[in-house]
Amino acid sequence: MKMKVENILFLDIETTPQYKCFSDVPKNIQDLWIKKMSAVMKPDEDAEQIYQRAGIWAEFGKIICISAGFIHKKNDKNVLRIKSFYGNDEKKIISEFSENLEKFSEMHKHNIRLCAHNGKEFDFPYIARRMLINKIKLPKVLNVGGKKPWEVPFLDTMELWRFGDYKNYTSLNLLATLFDIESPKDDIDGSMVADVYYNQNDIERIARYCEKDTFTVALLYLRLNEIEMELTINN
Repeated sequence: MKMKVENILFLDIETTPQYKCFSDVPKNIQDLWIKKMSAVMKPDEDAEQIYQRAGIWAEFGKIICISAGFIHKKNDKNVLRIKSFYGNDEKKIISEFSENLEKFSEMHKHNIRLCAHNGKEFDFPYIARRMLINKIKLPKVLNVGGKKPWEVPFLDTMELWRFGDYKNYTSLNLLATLFDIESPKDDIDGSMVADVYYNQNDIERIARYCEKDTFTVALLYLRLNEIEMELTINN
């Protein structure tokens, strides 16, 4: 039985390295970064050179935006209502998201699911790890330690597209194109987020991009589950 779409919270996160430059990173963290990267670096790379990628790892990155949306009826239309939590204070971002997540869960008697693209490998564990690092209590829906696979309340549009095939990654942009969904990458993409954040100081632009991704995830989920529904966005 498919989950009712009204009980699904669609989300996307944007992350950056914790520091603008490698030289700003505390020495002990530099050493740990170098040790971790030694296993994945190409022969012509060094750890300082690839620090710009640090936002991928929850141990060395931070969350600067979480956009979350749910489907509801408004004037006989199906609307994805999106709220974004963003800024420079990661703990504030995560705390406010957690409070809203708990309210959404209570509204649906704790029968909810979280949905993101590649969420099981990135968004969900990243949020949970950063919550623990920031000493924020994990909401029940994210506290999945010890749960059986069918008990974990996560939906992943990339996993749905795989149909059991785990050989490769398929981007949200590619799937949006295949399903004739307007691309969320019409302004920036993930590789540009750190530059927009640290050098352009345009967090609002990042939030808009994050919201577009969230809307695309919702549209893609509907298509992958063959749910006929016209959906508009209202944030």
